[in-house]
Amino acid sequence: FLHILLPVDVFKLHVYTHIDHKYYIQAALYELCWQVVQGNLKLDLVASVLGDMMELRDDMPSILADVFSILDLETGALEEKNKRDHYTQLVGACLCFVPEAILKERLDPETLESLGLIKQAHQFNQKIVKIKTKLFYKQQKFNLLREENEGYAKLITELGQDLSGNITSHLVLESIKSLIGCFNLDPNRVLDIILEVYESRSDQDEFFLSLIKSYMCEPLTLCHILGFKFKFYQEPNEETPKSLYHIAAALLHHNLIELEDLYVHLMPLDAAIVEEHKRDISEAKQIARKLVMVVLPSEKNEDKEKDKEKEEEKNEKPPDNQKLGLLEALLRIGDWHHAQSIMDQMPSFYATSHKAIALALCQLVHLTVEPLYRRAGLPKGARGCVLHPLRNKRAPRPAETFEDLRRDTFSMLGYLGPHLSHDPILFAKIIRLGKGFMKEDTLLSCFLSIADQVLLPSISLMECNACMSEELWGLFKLFPYQHRYRLYGQWKNETYSSHPLLVKVKAQTVERAKYIMKRLTKENVKQSGRQIGKLSHSNPTILFDYMLSQIQWYDNLIVPVVDSLKYLTSLNYDVLAYCIIEALANPEKEKMKHDDTTISSWLQSLASLCGAVFRKYPIELAGLLQYVTNQLKAGKSFDLLILKEVVQKMAGIEITDEMTSEQLEAMTGGEQLKAEGGYFGQIRNTKKSSQRLKDVLLDHELALPLCLLMAQQRNGVVFLEGGEKHLKLVGHLYDQCHDTLVQFGGFLASNLSTEDYIKRVPSIDILCNQFHTPHDAAFFLSRPMYAHQILSKYDELKKAEKGNKQQQKVHKYVAACEQVMTPVHEAVVSLHPARVWDDLRPQFYATFWSLTMYDLAVPHSAYEREVNKLKVQIKAIEENPEIPLNKKKKEKERCTALQEKLQEEEKKQLEHVQRVLHRLKLEKDNWLLAKSTKNETITKFLQLCLFPRCIFSSIDAVYCARFVELVHQQKTPNFCTLLCYDRVFSAIIYTVASCTENESHRYGRFLCCMLETVTRWHSDRATYEKECVNYPGFLTIFRATGFDGGNKADQLDYENFRHVVHKWHYMLTKASVHCLETGDYTHIRNILIVLTKILPCYPKVLNLGQALECRVHKICLEEKDKRPDLYALAMGYSGRLKSQKVHMVPENEFHHKEQPARSATPASQQNGPGSTGKPATSTSKTDEGTSEDGDRGKDKSQGTTKPVNKANSAAAKVTTSNGNAVKDRDDKEKSGKEKKEKKEKTPGSTPETKAENRREKQRDERAGKEERAAREGKEKTPKAEREKAKAEEKSSKDDKAKAGNGEPAEPSREREAIKESKSKEKGDRSAVAGSLKSPVPRSESAESERDHKRRKLDSHSSPSHSSSVKVSMA
Repeated sequence: FLHILLPVDVFKLHVYTHIDHKYYIQAALYELCWQVVQGNLKLDLVASVLGDMMELRDDMPSILADVFSILDLETGALEEKNKRDHYTQLVGACLCFVPEAILKERLDPETLESLGLIKQAHQFNQKIVKIKTKLFYKQQKFNLLREENEGYAKLITELGQDLSGNITSHLVLESIKSLIGCFNLDPNRVLDIILEVYESRSDQDEFFLSLIKSYMCEPLTLCHILGFKFKFYQEPNEETPKSLYHIAAALLHHNLIELEDLYVHLMPLDAAIVEEHKRDISEAKQIARKLVMVVLPSEKNEDKEKDKEKEEEKNEKPPDNQKLGLLEALLRIGDWHHAQSIMDQMPSFYATSHKAIALALCQLVHLTVEPLYRRAGLPKGARGCVLHPLRNKRAPRPAETFEDLRRDTFSMLGYLGPHLSHDPILFAKIIRLGKGFMKEDTLLSCFLSIADQVLLPSISLMECNACMSEELWGLFKLFPYQHRYRLYGQWKNETYSSHPLLVKVKAQTVERAKYIMKRLTKENVKQSGRQIGKLSHSNPTILFDYMLSQIQWYDNLIVPVVDSLKYLTSLNYDVLAYCIIEALANPEKEKMKHDDTTISSWLQSLASLCGAVFRKYPIELAGLLQYVTNQLKAGKSFDLLILKEVVQKMAGIEITDEMTSEQLEAMTGGEQLKAEGGYFGQIRNTKKSSQRLKDVLLDHELALPLCLLMAQQRNGVVFLEGGEKHLKLVGHLYDQCHDTLVQFGGFLASNLSTEDYIKRVPSIDILCNQFHTPHDAAFFLSRPMYAHQILSKYDELKKAEKGNKQQQKVHKYVAACEQVMTPVHEAVVSLHPARVWDDLRPQFYATFWSLTMYDLAVPHSAYEREVNKLKVQIKAIEENPEIPLNKKKKEKERCTALQEKLQEEEKKQLEHVQRVLHRLKLEKDNWLLAKSTKNETITKFLQLCLFPRCIFSSIDAVYCARFVELVHQQKTPNFCTLLCYDRVFSAIIYTVASCTENESHRYGRFLCCMLETVTRWHSDRATYEKECVNYPGFLTIFRATGFDGGNKADQLDYENFRHVVHKWHYMLTKASVHCLETGDYTHIRNILIVLTKILPCYPKVLNLGQALECRVHKICLEEKDKRPDLYALAMGYSGRLKSQKVHMVPENEFHHKEQPARSATPASQQNGPGSTGKPATSTSKTDEGTSEDGDRGKDKSQGTTKPVNKANSAAAKVTTSNGNAVKDRDDKEKSGKEKKEKKEKTPGSTPETKAENRREKQRDERAGKEERAAREGKEKTPKAEREKAKAEEKSSKDDKAKAGNGEPAEPSREREAIKESKSKEKGDRSAVAGSLKSPVPRSESAESERDHKRRKLDSHSSPSHSSSVKVSMA
């Protein structure tokens, strides 16, 4: 018994726990009853439980009847009769608490019969059929209009009465009820008539809606009647009246009918609408293709026939789109909810592409934003048309705050899309709200979306509305350029494919752009510019994309295109900047030409366009500059061409290595002189454009990053970006990167204020050590900062102590320099290893790198030249009668003001140079230390100072040459001018080979300036004696005690200096011929550039010029068909060289070649294993005795020296020889005692003279043979004799080393030196004619010979008519 009751208790617990869940109750009851049917539970027990359950819920009988109904079906299908009996007994037991009526509804008639609830099942079924037929199929008879019209006439009269009085819908409804009852009217027909009258009196919404709401009992009936009305107008050429749309919209709005019920009655179907939309898109694309494609005449005829057929089809007007009509009515009454539902059923922008709907939606937006626009968007002084809100209380609420716009306005605009173009006033309102929002609120993403989806597409569909374009720019300029460019990108690349109208507009724009660009010339710029302006107001992205594609192909379009852009709006200019950047960043375009040696012409064309456009028009530069910066970050330097063009055009700063000497001279003056005479073109009116460029760089913090990236990228071009690129291209990219850095740095230095520049440029040690900036670039960036700081400090000191004396000013300037430069001196120590500072002082190093040509000299001739030009200009203005008087006055005033500025600038620079020179005079004694050899000092000076800077820029090349001359003129201690010049001229092969093309121009200019100085000294004895004699730079003996300018024996005399200059010319010839013979492109190109640059000063000797001419002529023949650029260079140089022949002189006129009758006293030479004596200069024409070999054979230590004279035992000596003599015949002026001493030291001259005569004869004979051999194309080098001479010289040195005293060995060593000299001279003679073809042989014997020379510890004499300058430290 307990076992049977357990499920019942569980059942009760389950039911009571889930008493509110009908499903659980049904499931539990079903399980319980099923257990009875199965026979598992007793009937009476379950019946009592079910009786108790009836009290739980009111609908429990009905739930139980449902369970019985399910069991009735299940048990009726079972074969076991006992289970059916159990079921019948259970239902019978429950009759006491389940009503019979419910069971009769749910159970099968046979079951009811077995329970005794009905007599016969068959009769019961018949009765049910009769009731259903009467209920659902028998019509009630009413009087129709055609049968009985009196009642309907009264009804229409009742509904059509004047409703202005106290008549209400309730009173009319009572009358209608009376009429229906009296005349037995059909209620549905009455409702139809009410709707008809409402349709004719649609202004009485409130009355009829209230009446219908009171009258109607079933919404579906009303919906069917409306649907029947709409169906009546679905025939072709029928037009659905707007009044019907209105009443349907009103009924929907007041929820009297459901949109889903009415929507099915409207035509066309949604599928048909989708098909129509797809068809429109395909037609638009087809039209676009036709506009782009070239169509043949036959195809044109076929297209015309098809168009005619389509027009005929269109003549048959299709039925109205009732869904769109209803949508318009909904929008008119302000029912946005239902309107949105309808638009969601259609393709995007399909509904609003119909003008009526777009205007209705625009009107609704007007009403929604009106209060907020009045508060936050209305411009000052504007009144605007006052809009009255809808009387409909259910319409969208007007927005009072920007946050309210989220509610409905933004979604309305989203559905409106590009069709906001139908209402320019609303377009302007939305833009002004956006501007107001940017000042107040933070709904940025929403307004960006509206701009992307609504504003920009809408302006594409507007007809040439420049005002709207400017209005839109008023909003867009408040966004960062990143947001704007994203919008332009979406507009250009995605928007035009979203709608058929936009597809057509794009095609039409391209077609019109082609038409304009085909006819654009310099002559019709104005007319074409206006057409371009009109077209750009609506679709700038499409227009500019096509124009840029044309410019990339035809660069001659750049000038007319730039001039034609003056009619653009501000928005269009900004879009143009984006389109240019997109064109530059096109990944499908190669930035190199197919030969991989030059930059693509399309990139060069775009760069030129950038410079011209950004200079002429007020376009924001931030995006373009950031693009270049990003490219540099990525290690790509191609796009630096853009920055170069922009800076050149906007700031007027040109970078070229083809400057004339007059321009270069002008570039060493002040800013005004640079602008007037330093550039090829007179670049005027750059003040505004350069200010714009400066502001962008400062606002976006791009000035220093660009400088640092360019400085780092120079080496990156070679080592990272170079890769597999052609060497010519790598060199070009390196030059472009370097030139742009120089140009950009010059712009910053001349345009940034002192505070801005100092604030942004870090100290020199941070630049080099932290940012890894190359030293030359780091000092280039820091140099203006030092100049600014010194001038600022100088002005402070002048104000602090007022004194007008020039001397006081100079002292204050020196004090200012010390205060500013002392931290720099400390900072530069970390840039190089400690051993560097053993020879150069940091002060000297910093001084060299911090000064410029502006500090060293005043270009008086350049100032005078420009002032004279202005005077001539003034005179021409005065004499020109065609110029109006007012214009003539303005021009004269401008020229006069400019003239005064130049004169004032010249005076200011003169004072500055005097101060700087005084400062250098005070500093010079501490510049160079004497801790190591002079050769080592000069090496470090060349390596760390001269060579890096002389190839940095053309002005720096001139500066380096002038600085060397200045250091010489200042009589700087421990600086050997001769050695410096010798090192510069004697080893140019490797320097030339390692230069790029532009660096070759600068290096050539540097050599030219150095040669100018040397040529000036060489050409006139008085000049030489004035500027070189008694100067420490021309000492031939350096004494540890310092320089005492009184001993003439320590100086290099004039004639020996001429020999040295000849040797330098010879070394230049040898290096040049070597480079020309290598066959390497870079070697040949660079040496030709260098030779062209130094042509004013070299060659001056006839035989050297002939040797060069021969080699260059050969290059012309070899390269004519192989490498045209080398051929052009060689031909250009060859022509100019021939024109210089008239200025060349024979060798005996260039320097004195006669042999002296007697030998002079040879200077003492240092011997021993540790000797540091090295040949510094020599005129040897072969590898023997050159300073080049001396440089390679630097000694690492100093040894003990053997003194010749006790008084000068600690002196370092320089040996100069002329044949076998050391001093010139000017020694005759000395006392007889000195002559006698020299004679005692000199070996017998008669045998030596005889020997020399014999060797002279042999030498002449050999020279003649060598010249003949050269003409025959043979190459002979007297190597055997040179080896023999070296062996003899070495044995002489060994003998001297073994001797304890240097004096006894002198005669023997001198004789050996004479022998060597003569043998080498013979070789030199032949070398000019023949061996110049191969001046640096690469054979093993040459290498062993060079190694032998490195091991030589003593000096060796040079050939006749030459000088060997030897430097050593005691």
